[in-house]
Amino acid sequence: MAKVVVTGASGLLGRALYQTFKEEGFTVIGFAKSRVSAGLLSVDLLDSDELRARLRQLAPQVIVHSAAYRSPDQVEADAAAARRMNVHASQVIAEVAAELGAQLLYISTDYVFDGCSPPYKADDPPNPVNLYGQTKLEGERATLHACPGALVLRVPVLYGPVERLDESAVTVLLRCLLEPPAAGCAVSDLEKRYPAHVRDVADICHRLLEKQREDRAAVRGVYQWSGSETLTKYGMVRAMAAVFGLSAEHVTPTRAPPPAGTRRPLDSRLDTGRLAELGIGTHTPFAEGIEQCLSAWLEKKDAPQ
Repeated sequence: MAKVVVTGASGLLGRALYQTFKEEGFTVIGFAKSRVSAGLLSVDLLDSDELRARLRQLAPQVIVHSAAYRSPDQVEADAAAARRMNVHASQVIAEVAAELGAQLLYISTDYVFDGCSPPYKADDPPNPVNLYGQTKLEGERATLHACPGALVLRVPVLYGPVERLDESAVTVLLRCLLEPPAAGCAVSDLEKRYPAHVRDVADICHRLLEKQREDRAAVRGVYQWSGSETLTKYGMVRAMAAVFGLSAEHVTPTRAPPPAGTRRPLDSRLDTGRLAELGIGTHTPFAEGIEQCLSAWLEKKDAPQ
């Protein structure tokens, strides 16, 4: 089987990608920086020389580039580092992929759209409203310019088995139920989201790359995936409360835009038609997925140390 390099392999999506490709029989090499565990290589993606040397040495047939600065607020706080990761490192990876003749899949985001006219097709004009979306869009363009046969997969907000709640903008909402402040908790009921389980996304990545392997001339460019359920943050909290039998009486929905912080699109629903044409797509119901993910986290959290 082919050799696969997964960047960001210690992260939420990266772990799922690593496991999925391993289960499918691939030789998988994971790149990580801050959380390097057994089976992963420590690679600084911001060091272009190190990154090029590692990829050339390994000569993978497939590269899945999932590493990124993902937190919109983090990106705003350190724009230079975010651009180096989301744009420049992506370009370096694409250049080496083209040199090696490797398949390349770049993970992007629904935040490349402004959220004003959903659903968005893959070829609709992007118009990001924050720097995170802008840098990921620039990363898409750098990737496709340096490696014209590359694949881009835009995904919505993700959740999955977490090592800590703040790994996902979805799972972190459980804190409202577990540690409610005395004054209660106000949660946005404004922005519409379409959460997707990382296991589903990893499966889609594998199947998309397999389709491309069968016909590299036809399967290339931008594809999109979206969860099937429309949920605001408040809706997610209510769903978690129902799943775990927790009270949400102290949680108040708010439809007012946040007074401060990075702007988010109101509804960046993605059209998944290009994947559907390939017969690709799987959606874990949110209640089922969040129970599986957070039950495991709660058991680990409560286990004797």
